[in-house]
Amino acid sequence: MKKLILSVLLLLPTPVLAQFGDLSKVEVKPIPVAGNVHMLMGAGGNIGVSVGPDGVLIVDDQFEPLAEKIRTALGKLAGGKGKAIPEYVLNTHWHFDHTGGNAVFGRQGLIVAHTRVRTRMIKGQTVLGVDVPPAPREALPVITYNQGLSLHFNGEEIQVTHLPAGHTDGDSMVYFTGSNVLHVGDHLFVDMFPFIDLGSGGTVEGYLDNVQRVLQTLPTGVKIIPGHGPLADRAALERFVTMLRDSVALVRTKRAKGKTLEQVKAEGMPEKYKSWGEGFIKTDQWLETVYTSLASSEKVRAEQ
Repeated sequence: MKKLILSVLLLLPTPVLAQFGDLSKVEVKPIPVAGNVHMLMGAGGNIGVSVGPDGVLIVDDQFEPLAEKIRTALGKLAGGKGKAIPEYVLNTHWHFDHTGGNAVFGRQGLIVAHTRVRTRMIKGQTVLGVDVPPAPREALPVITYNQGLSLHFNGEEIQVTHLPAGHTDGDSMVYFTGSNVLHVGDHLFVDMFPFIDLGSGGTVEGYLDNVQRVLQTLPTGVKIIPGHGPLADRAALERFVTMLRDSVALVRTKRAKGKTLEQVKAEGMPEKYKSWGEGFIKTDQWLETVYTSLASSEKVRAEQ
């Protein structure tokens, strides 16, 4: 039951959280990664942290009720006894398990994200049947970009690159060049089927293209911070890409044979992916996402 509650928390906005669990019991755990970079795990998307002479920069910030615990963890990483506020917050995408803390950290730090992250947060969204209200002004990105940008902070270049039409239409990855650490946001769920937000401009084919390109250009020895799951490496990303390719090929073949969504779901995935459906996204949900996304893409191509 506890696992189910935490899974629900990952995709619920702050006003709904109280109905499903007590975030006061969540522990924010720091994990050293490499160089200046650490990872914080709590509830929601993993947080990347750069700590050094210029201060603190974070990638994503989980839920607003965890902000004080995050500040305490940042203070310890920075070598102090108190809490710390980051100078910069980079959002990998708009989902509230990655941007919930913006409302706190945006009061003193600068929030950086893709243009579509700001647009979606201003308008409010619906995801998995949950209505997400427009974000308050202090939670909105104040520095936006279309393709990417670089920040020079704590002695290294931090490269932010847009990943189009994948998990959403506003995702980015963040590469810490000196530390050799890559935060890929929700373009990696370690050994789990991913959530792809088709309602926010995400597509399965775009997601696969993005992850394949990341794998092709992956630096030697890089440490990977995933959106969800433990600290990862090239092998974890390779397993993920293989699963995505197998899923798309499987569903595409069955669609070509005229099989319905219900038939595809009933036949399931190969046995080797059984454990992948034990995360938040179950096998049926994953197959429905792939089927729906491929059908939509085929319709668009047929109309062109």
